[in-house]
Amino acid sequence: MSQQKPRQRGGRVPDKATPEQVMGLARNLPLTHSVPGKALEDATPGQLGFLANLFEKENASRAESKRRRLPGQAGFPQSKTLEGYDRGMASFPADRGREQLESLEFVDRAEDLVLYGDVGCGKTHLAIAIGMLACQRMIPVRFFTASSLVMRLRKAKDDNRLDAELKSIGRAGLAVIDELGYLPIDIDGARLLFQAGADSYETRSVISASNLESGRWGDVFGDGDMAAAVIDRIVHHGRILRFHGESYRNKHSLMK
Repeated sequence: MSQQKPRQRGGRVPDKATPEQVMGLARNLPLTHSVPGKALEDATPGQLGFLANLFEKENASRAESKRRRLPGQAGFPQSKTLEGYDRGMASFPADRGREQLESLEFVDRAEDLVLYGDVGCGKTHLAIAIGMLACQRMIPVRFFTASSLVMRLRKAKDDNRLDAELKSIGRAGLAVIDELGYLPIDIDGARLLFQAGADSYETRSVISASNLESGRWGDVFGDGDMAAAVIDRIVHHGRILRFHGESYRNKHSLMK
């Protein structure tokens, strides 16, 4: 009878790897880098392969956990995607079509988007869908309505932690501010909203959804100069997507 060769534990022969590859995989792990660095000096090719395989799986597991966690941290009111999105009510600039939006290149460049137009024409849907896509690409997102953001900042200011709150919001690579102009905001709230926007300038992308044309943003901020400063920043690094037509909700309403 022929003898069977002993099987290696795990049933897999480790791939070969260099110390540099193993250290690269360990870079994002909670390890004291000097420890594996010294240990790898005398490691065999098989040991290096085992560690490379281990660290690769750990990095992949952490990335997947973060990908699942980001949408919940963003605060989306519901889940939306670009799949099947009706673009018929939106006028997209030549350089901001579906392909450009899905690439998220505007986020990489810290550019802004203003979704402006009639109520019920898909502005919120598009804003959430882009935000969900950003989460899939491992980009932290924060979603607010303008009124909820003002209330959040006002409470932080009253609790003497406004700087910490702005810093927390600033960790996002993309901020979404929905319903800008839907509800009146007093001058103090407008200043807080302006401060949040000013902190984002050239550091992260902001998507704003509003039913007000930019000429009426003074009604939101209660101050024409403040509104002009906001518009100036958006125009410098942003694009406007215009929406028009009958409300999707009215068109598909059960109450006929």
